[in-house]
Amino acid sequence: MRSALRMTVESQDDLAWVGEAADGLDALALVRSHRVDVVLMDLRMPRLDGIQATATITAEQPDCRVIALTTFDLDDYAFRALRAGASGFLLKDARGEEIIGAIRTVHAGHGVIAPPTTRRLIQHLASAPHPDAARAAEVRAALTPREFGTLLEIATGDTNREIAERLHLSEATVKTHVGHVLAKLGLRDRVQAVVLAYETGLVGPRR
Repeated sequence: MRSALRMTVESQDDLAWVGEAADGLDALALVRSHRVDVVLMDLRMPRLDGIQATATITAEQPDCRVIALTTFDLDDYAFRALRAGASGFLLKDARGEEIIGAIRTVHAGHGVIAPPTTRRLIQHLASAPHPDAARAAEVRAALTPREFGTLLEIATGDTNREIAERLHLSEATVKTHVGHVLAKLGLRDRVQAVVLAYETGLVGPRR
């Protein structure tokens, strides 16, 4: 599988393959010794699994994005990877063009979970107990009322275009508000915003 991924990446003139690792510890060593923009992370590995490796990489290298590779898109490992800091996930049988597109997308600062899957992610997060009330208060204090409203809109899982149509705003305006929310809260992408909104209890399950 690593050979196939390498060939896929090396086929693109604008991408460079930095290296590959057999397990989580090797992945950490690779990221620490090279400049790595995007990591394709298998979640089930010996010695150190992909969840722990993702958490360490995103903590130590905030500019490095992680795409989790999983067998099923609703696998609990995938949700745990998002909580650990991954910018999204791909199925292991993803086509080459999907992998390349995902790499470019997360490098540009976006998540790589399609809206339908994001909505399933929301259902999963909404069932999590014990919201973080203290963190919720910090989020409210950090944002203006308009920005806080934008965070709640992001939490629906809708695209900027869908949010813009609902609020009767231009898509560019919504994009600007989303950018402010992510910057103020120190989030990498809107997927992280969805996770934050539900885990803090700012948004609950729809009735």
